Amino acid sequence: MAKSSWADGLTGGGAVRPKPIDQLPLIPTIRPSAQPPIVLDERLRGTRFVALTPKRVLNPPSATGMDYWSLNPYVGCEFGCSYCYARYTHRYVVERAHDAGKLTDAEFADYRGAHGWEAFEKRIFVKEHVVGALEADLKRVPLGECIVIGTATDPYQPAERRFRVTRAVLQRLTRCEGLSFGIITKSPLIARDCDLLLRLQERNELQIHISLITHDAALARKLEARSPVPAARLRALGKLVDAGVNAGLIIAPVLPGITDDVAQLDVLFAAAQRAGARFLHAGPLRLYPAIRDRFLPVLGEHFPDLVPKYSRAYAGHGYAPRDYAKALSRRIEKLRKKHGFKNQSAMFDRYRPAKMPVQGELELRGSLP
Repeated sequence: MAKSSWADGLTGGGAVRPKPIDQLPLIPTIRPSAQPPIVLDERLRGTRFVALTPKRVLNPPSATGMDYWSLNPYVGCEFGCSYCYARYTHRYVVERAHDAGKLTDAEFADYRGAHGWEAFEKRIFVKEHVVGALEADLKRVPLGECIVIGTATDPYQPAERRFRVTRAVLQRLTRCEGLSFGIITKSPLIARDCDLLLRLQERNELQIHISLITHDAALARKLEARSPVPAARLRALGKLVDAGVNAGLIIAPVLPGITDDVAQLDVLFAAAQRAGARFLHAGPLRLYPAIRDRFLPVLGEHFPDLVPKYSRAYAGHGYAPRDYAKALSRRIEKLRKKHGFKNQSAMFDRYRPAKMPVQGELELRGSLP
């Protein structure tokens, strides 16, 4: 089957805030009815993997508003975390293609989903021939700059077992020198690539962030539909550290009234310490408008009393109220000192906005340590 794509020219998603639609270009040259999207695979549960051939894969800071470059080997993520802030990247791709007349109404309905978020989890775009685009993009990255892999979708989600796009990216990046790299993932599959990660950090800085919001497997399943169990992620963290890779834990997002109590956080800090984590970072939930349609119904199903508090606290903005964020920061800092983690700066500290909302009803669970 020919490997062409209706989404040629897609720039890699990775911003933490929505960009205007005109900055996510789709440049197909034929109507989808004449040449439909190339379906690479389809799971029994309905997840479909569709080919993309991007012209660019690195997003510069000027496009994302962050102070590092970002790269995402996939658009959409099968893990289906209800709080994921990156759903808009998938939605904008599909909606813009439809607005431009490149998708029929039927194709648009399939690739968007009834509520605009379903397809993010079940229509995964696989960036094929990524190394060629990456080769060209790297020429634009100055020495000493930071590139973060996995800012919008997990680079080690289930699709990676078959398509190995992330591994191909790492193989090319091992030829770089004098850059700083970060990788964010929930998947133990990252341990597969220990050989490349070790080579990468020989001539560059590297931080691997294993993402975990709770040690409670039952709670994780409620909030992250198909993500790996906490124990598997912690084992992967231990494997990376034992191999000599600079890896740590990121507890993000911390969910107000759900995972922010001292007992739960203390268990995570202790587990990270046992796994040998070199660092630990944590931050509160960002609830952007694009997330609410997915997250609030899940919150209503499992924690109905919190829905009105969240709705008021996050009304008109995506960040947790300032007083709550400060209280959580104090709690995290005390736990950090208790478990012997240094207060290191990292790319995630730069997510913090200069001004955060003051009003809100969110309170930390339990008393401050």
